[in-house]
Amino acid sequence: MTEEELHAFVDQTLDVRRKDEVAAYLDAHPDVARRVAAYRRQRELLKVGYGPIADEPIPPQLNLTRIIARQRRPARVSWWMAAAAAAVLLCVGGAGGWSLHSVIQSPEGIAALAEEASASYAVYAPDHLRPVEIKASDRDALIDWTTQRLGRAVAIPDLSASGFRLMGGRVVATSHGPAAMFMYDDDHGTRLVMLARRMVVDRNMPMAPQTNGTLNGYAWADKGLGFSLVGPASPERLHPLADDVRRQTSRDI
Repeated sequence: MTEEELHAFVDQTLDVRRKDEVAAYLDAHPDVARRVAAYRRQRELLKVGYGPIADEPIPPQLNLTRIIARQRRPARVSWWMAAAAAAVLLCVGGAGGWSLHSVIQSPEGIAALAEEASASYAVYAPDHLRPVEIKASDRDALIDWTTQRLGRAVAIPDLSASGFRLMGGRVVATSHGPAAMFMYDDDHGTRLVMLARRMVVDRNMPMAPQTNGTLNGYAWADKGLGFSLVGPASPERLHPLADDVRRQTSRDI
């Protein structure tokens, strides 16, 4: 089994017969399956982080035709400007290059928290090997770990009354510092992710709806700690769950 085939399996570009063969190989080789799961997490993280940006039109100021027309000079200078413009477009035209655009317009506060929660969902929720680092059966260890990393206690909400069981959690890295991630699921296999971290911007903010691709959610902040609950469910279903999370975390912090 080659690396190219493993990446093609993740990218879903194999034909049906070869896809089934690779899947059977992964079932028999759990070490390789873990590596492929990591590839899939990386792919989903890139998709969440850069997918919306890649779909945006190129800004008019970076349009090659306009740059050339604006900078029309004698032949030697025009050629140089065209080459420079082409180089700029080559550097920033792809999803990876557009990261500069993302940095310039990067959100802050609870909007950033909601994006981080969506990214965590995209990375870990599809993982059927190890979606959480510490399982719900070891709840005390999970609380101790997240408290130590965040520097303050984070309550783990109980959503069982709404049909969602705690699967467990982990500490995840964000551009704003460590965050506690707790994952839940129901009898239909629907998974939800709650993310909590310290806030510098929007230390106290009312709950607001957030949407990122196919994921919906709500985010808010209380006493310097931000929370975001995200999942593929409708906003109408998520809203009472988010209200329940807010009540429990406000009571226990």
